[in-house]
Amino acid sequence: MSTSPLFGTAGWSYPHWNGLVYPKANGSGVHALEFLARRFDTVEINSSFYQHLKPEVVRLWMKKVEANPRFQFTAKLHQRFTHARVLEQAEVGAFAEGLRPMLRAGKLGALLMQFPWSFRFTAENKDFFIRLRRAFHEFPLVAEMRHSSWMAEEAVGVLLDYRVGFCNIDQPEYTRAMPPTSYLTSAVGYVRLHGRNPHNSLGSFRNSGGQRVQQHDYLYSEAELAEWAKRIEHINRFADRTFVIFNNDAQGKSVVNALQLQSMMGGGRATAPRELRRKFPTELEKFGREYTEQQSLFSAA
Repeated sequence: MSTSPLFGTAGWSYPHWNGLVYPKANGSGVHALEFLARRFDTVEINSSFYQHLKPEVVRLWMKKVEANPRFQFTAKLHQRFTHARVLEQAEVGAFAEGLRPMLRAGKLGALLMQFPWSFRFTAENKDFFIRLRRAFHEFPLVAEMRHSSWMAEEAVGVLLDYRVGFCNIDQPEYTRAMPPTSYLTSAVGYVRLHGRNPHNSLGSFRNSGGQRVQQHDYLYSEAELAEWAKRIEHINRFADRTFVIFNNDAQGKSVVNALQLQSMMGGGRATAPRELRRKFPTELEKFGREYTEQQSLFSAA
């Protein structure tokens, strides 16, 4: 039987979160992961997309969240495998070794294969996808496909056949972009919300002048979150566990929206960081400590 979805953010180490999401200069001495684990039940490891993780660092991260027994990590597969298509045994082994402590401890909920928009459903790409799946067979894999060709019945069938989860994404509209879906192709349900800023197209990260545009700057409205709540409920009804990851980190907006959707879907109302409440007073009006305590008193009465 499925449990309630696990909500969280993509990554946690952002300089622009200091003094906004995290206390100024973090004088409290609380680690960022420990801080987030008090409010959410998951976080997606973003750094694994750029570098191999060290087992000792992974063990440290697990200790930082141990106060929340429900907490599970997810991680992104290194871009060398999904983008450069390198499948050398030594590299595969080195990457897997870093995540094994988390896998063995039962704290790794999913390993995300994030493919670029150019990775369309073709015979060649299908074959590579199967090779990649076999290379990381020990992990609970989920695939994020940004090109809509992967909605074809045959394409979805490949994920079903090889027990790879389908990552349902929200992203800006552009040519052949994957639209919002509510697919479940393995025991793991996965949702990633990138925002809908038209300047943040996931198919092309550069503007007409060839410059890289700012990523992930979008705040979801309550109505847009409600749309996704329905899809997530459908996914979670049949999944063993469902992860909902917000990737709109600009100005801490991923934290704002994760708190909102978590509360909307019955996951409780965690207290929002003070400075974040000041920046988003309307969205986080009901996420202050005083309001939470007041609601508890009313419930007891």
